[in-house]
Amino acid sequence: MNMTPHFWNRLLMAAAALTACTTFAQAHQDAAASVSGVSPLADKVRAANSRFLDVKAATAEGYAPIPCASGITGGAMGIHYVNGQYLKDDKIDIARPEAVMYEPMADGTLKLVAVEYITSKGPASLDGQLFNFNSAPNRYGLGEFYELHVWAWKGNPTGTFADMNPKVSCEHAMAPSQ
Repeated sequence: MNMTPHFWNRLLMAAAALTACTTFAQAHQDAAASVSGVSPLADKVRAANSRFLDVKAATAEGYAPIPCASGITGGAMGIHYVNGQYLKDDKIDIARPEAVMYEPMADGTLKLVAVEYITSKGPASLDGQLFNFNSAPNRYGLGEFYELHVWAWKGNPTGTFADMNPKVSCEHAMAPSQ
């Protein structure tokens, strides 16, 4: 009696079950964090960057806007105000995000919703949270980079560190001036 095929089938089934349980647990944890707002890193980011509630603080610190970014399947990131100097230095500093993200509101104001940390050095992490890797070529025309969105001011049902937020819209973004 050859038990090798039986052994491998059982091992494969056990691995599949473990993967399913891990995925379910991570989804549950992410959902709980995004609904309850409980994220120690998001709390630290909010404390370190609340000066950006007024977009004038971002522009005074050298941040410049790029167009509002919407997701293909819905949701958005908002208008990124990017600091070119911080992009170039490759340093990760909780109080110096490379981008500050605003949602355009119907009354023409901008509401702070998140920040983004970006570096070309990786793998990267902030306070234990791993960054997402973006290969090249990419839609930004950049080389390979690592990024981490932190939705510290607007809850995100897809996760505190997800790229897009289905609760954010570019609907009220103004068209660029002619």
